[in-house]
Amino acid sequence: MLFLLQCDEIKAQADANQLGLVQTYQTPCDVVQNSDVIFSCLADPRSAKEVVIGNCGVIHQADGCAALAGKGYVEMTSIDPDTSKDICNIIESKGGRYLEAQMQGSKKQAEGGSLIILAAGDKSLFDDCQTCFKAIGKTAFYLGNIGSATKMNLCINMALGIGLAGLAESMVLAERCGLSCKDFLEIFNLSEGASSYLSNKGQLINNRSFSKVEQALEYMQKDIKLCLDISNDVKQNLPVAAASNEAYKTARRSGYDEHDVAIVFMKMRH
Repeated sequence: MLFLLQCDEIKAQADANQLGLVQTYQTPCDVVQNSDVIFSCLADPRSAKEVVIGNCGVIHQADGCAALAGKGYVEMTSIDPDTSKDICNIIESKGGRYLEAQMQGSKKQAEGGSLIILAAGDKSLFDDCQTCFKAIGKTAFYLGNIGSATKMNLCINMALGIGLAGLAESMVLAERCGLSCKDFLEIFNLSEGASSYLSNKGQLINNRSFSKVEQALEYMQKDIKLCLDISNDVKQNLPVAAASNEAYKTARRSGYDEHDVAIVFMKMRH
């Protein structure tokens, strides 16, 4: 049985397929009361923490809401290590088990159940969640202490963001030189620099197709910004990431937040 917080789209899909396995609730507190393991996947670190400590949140005890004692809480939001540690401390202080489980992959991979799961925290909860992870991912890595999975996820996302910024800039230059973006992509896809991620984003750029969002611009910029925050903490210079972050911020200022991240090309072009 799957219990959701006002996720009408998934509920409608389940009803349409006559699965009969989905129940929605009004508050996080209600979900906790009716679940043994709670999965959280939200937009950003602030939302992830608010759903835990906010009004009628995960740790809310009023109106007969069950305590977290013996329950598992799996945080799947792309967040920073400090926020994850804060949530972990809150959950564990209420008797619960905590696992950060970051998802690597596109929307298409999520729909096809081929994500990569990066997890850290309570090992017993990681083991208990294997069937759930297998339903959405092709493999799951356990990386140790809280913070390890969030850092790994952000580092990988930073690499993808830098790569995409470089591809977009290269395609802008090719176009300015009078070259065909279609020809550029055909040759690029045969080169050693090609990857499924960059090839897909390059095709979106070539088709000027940014409204069907596989990865929103705002979330890519958020993750690179979180990497820069971590770099300040560990005193590591990230000049290429910083430059990429500026490119994504400029695109965001143009109102492209809800478009696919490949739209950064359009802002570089003008």
